[in-house]
Amino acid sequence: MSRSLAAALVRLLEASGDAPASLFTEAQKKALDELGRRTGALAARPQGRGVVYRVTHRAALESVLRTMRPDAPRTLPEDLPRRAANVATHRDSKAGVTSHDFHYLLLKASGEDVCWRHGPGRILELSPVTAAAGAGVLAIRPEDNWQSDEPLWLVENQALFDRMDWLPAGTRASVAYYGGQIPARLLSWLARDSRAPELILFADYDGVGLQNYARLLEHSRTPCSFWLMPGWEDLLLRYGGQAIWRDNHAAFMAATARLDALGAPGEVLALCRAMSREGLALEQEAVWHALSPGQAAD
Repeated sequence: MSRSLAAALVRLLEASGDAPASLFTEAQKKALDELGRRTGALAARPQGRGVVYRVTHRAALESVLRTMRPDAPRTLPEDLPRRAANVATHRDSKAGVTSHDFHYLLLKASGEDVCWRHGPGRILELSPVTAAAGAGVLAIRPEDNWQSDEPLWLVENQALFDRMDWLPAGTRASVAYYGGQIPARLLSWLARDSRAPELILFADYDGVGLQNYARLLEHSRTPCSFWLMPGWEDLLLRYGGQAIWRDNHAAFMAATARLDALGAPGEVLALCRAMSREGLALEQEAVWHALSPGQAAD
């Protein structure tokens, strides 16, 4: 069934009297004209310099609408999940508003006594949860108050989340896994409030990773840095990939322009220049080939 027709019928049936054609999109007008020719339940009439749509058989139009939208939004419980409401109003969970209320942030603790607090009464003791279950999770949304006193690391690839011996020695922090692009809901959560004293992004050294850093610089309320592996210059030359560089070249060019405009730190811009000069990108997993894995850079 046509979504354009359903939207147009809702608007037509809610109108008091004739509905001006200017209320409808071109696709909606086309759908109404076709329905009028088939059923005779509505008609387009000239009026002044324009056209209006007139209902000639309201019950027939309401029946057509019910076949596409079984329930009206006003009849549904206010606390019904959005996708369940979409099934009722569109016969399609992905029609209408489709975003979920929560984003689930997967976390591990590095070090002891790492925790997250939500107001005075809700605490996630992340260190013991990580020791017992391997990871913890926060159900987050922008308006919540989840915060931690320890830095928050974001890593792009699961291998870095599975095994965290690459972290600088003595790191006490939360490490979150996001996979590929930072989700919009996670970015909105970081933009709403300062969640930790420091945000550290460790992404692939390619166009996507650098674009994610630019997005964080533009939106995050928490000071954000882009982590450079110890000896990254040698790692880039030894393990950098030309194919990844080519595949992400357009994203890289867009990211470097954004980072330059944002006044990104000099060491990040130096990385960009080296990548451009050599025509190479570097994946995160190269960190295990660093000269001093698990040790902080001098």
